[in-house]
Amino acid sequence: MTVMNPVPLAIPEENIPNAGKRSKARVVRGSRPGWFVYTSLAIVLGSAIFPFYWSFLIGSGDASTIRDPDMSWWPGGNFLDNAASVINDPAVNFWRALWNSIYSSALIALSVVFFSTLAGWAFAKLRFRGGRWLLVFVVATMAVPTQLGVVPLYILFSDLGWTGNIGAIIIPALTSAFGVFWMTQYLQQAVPDELIEAARVDGASSFRTFLTVGLPAARPAAAMLGLFTFVSAWNNFFWPFIVLDRSDPTLPVALSLLQSNYFVDYSIVLAGVLLSTIPLLILFVFAGKQLVSGIMAGAVKG
Repeated sequence: MTVMNPVPLAIPEENIPNAGKRSKARVVRGSRPGWFVYTSLAIVLGSAIFPFYWSFLIGSGDASTIRDPDMSWWPGGNFLDNAASVINDPAVNFWRALWNSIYSSALIALSVVFFSTLAGWAFAKLRFRGGRWLLVFVVATMAVPTQLGVVPLYILFSDLGWTGNIGAIIIPALTSAFGVFWMTQYLQQAVPDELIEAARVDGASSFRTFLTVGLPAARPAAAMLGLFTFVSAWNNFFWPFIVLDRSDPTLPVALSLLQSNYFVDYSIVLAGVLLSTIPLLILFVFAGKQLVSGIMAGAVKG
């Protein structure tokens, strides 16, 4: 006797629970970006890389390169000589300026991350009278132009005898209104209130709760805040140019001295600009993962 295999019944897809959702999910997961996405990304990438290539193109030439109407788009062979001219220029004091930039930018970034995380934790998870209005006041200070406080700030540091000292650019930047707002918004969503209550039931103090619960949760957002603060402090030119001496400058102020002569050699100037950019590129290479995770975590939490 022959045994017939049972024929499966055809069940309409609309009668299967969540069948449409699963098929749509498979389509979304299996789809790939089209040519428009890749073309747009290529244009954005080329726009970002072109200024670096242009700087390297001029910085690898000589004084006549930028004025040559028949300039070649291939780099020359003078970049190392131009970089050596920048480093060995006694007016620039390159190594001292590089150390001042690294030291001040790192200290400012660490201070802003620490104080912003503390203040953000207080505004997000602690309940105290006037906390909401105090946060509004902190955010409102972001609308005050920096140039508005330069004159009274310079008078204050002059009376204290701190002009010409590297501390004059560190102390005013130890806190950041944007950092406080950023960490407050992140910690409100990242840390559940039940977790804080559990830590308090276990006998943890407020600061202990911050160290064991709040600080680990804030790590992605704190990494992104520290990175952007470091870059902002590194590129700051306005206030260091006013308050620091030319014998003890930061790197942007030192490189501006290359343009103080009657004749400006832009090949040497742009070679110096590229030298000042190399530490930032190294930082982004090693901290890029933390930057992406911080942005994505903020997007998911928001």
